[in-house]
Amino acid sequence: MRLKVAELSDIDAILKLHNRYQVDTIPAEDKKDGFVTTAFTKEQLTDIIMQENGVFIAIEESTVVGYVMSASWQYWSAWPIFAVMIKDLPKLRYLNQNITVNNSYQYGPVCIDKSVRGSGVLERLFDFALESMSKRYAILVTFVNKINTRSYAAHSRKLGLELIHEFQFNGNSYYELAFDTSKRVLNKEVV
Repeated sequence: MRLKVAELSDIDAILKLHNRYQVDTIPAEDKKDGFVTTAFTKEQLTDIIMQENGVFIAIEESTVVGYVMSASWQYWSAWPIFAVMIKDLPKLRYLNQNITVNNSYQYGPVCIDKSVRGSGVLERLFDFALESMSKRYAILVTFVNKINTRSYAAHSRKLGLELIHEFQFNGNSYYELAFDTSKRVLNKEVV
């Protein structure tokens, strides 16, 4: 398996994986195994790749089997849910400091194909993305829909993200989580 920062030539493969697990396109019976909330267009993926170097992918043979997106709050501010999160940031503390748009970034969405779940791809991709993002930010922030129990378990138990806040948006309830970007998952024992 190879990890890399996504390039424009990877967009179609990323969207193929994304569309299989996006909440609006995934079959209802498969939602229990996890889903991605945010929808993306080719143009939006082009922007995050070109402006932020913010898509990290895992490739098995020639197939994208996982991705992690990470970008500044400025990039995400066009989506209404992220605007709500940005407004709430000054109320939140982590690592004994206030969370701001300058010391934190939004991690996610993340998507791992069923064929490689449980094999360590998530942990490897997470650490790979952290290597890049930790050069710019001290704090990772993300959210998980409360009905997405698989994603919450993966992020809180496997990766060690910490619950810092809960919020409502558009009739849904979310956990907001944070992580210290100076740490790595694979360099510590995860319970």
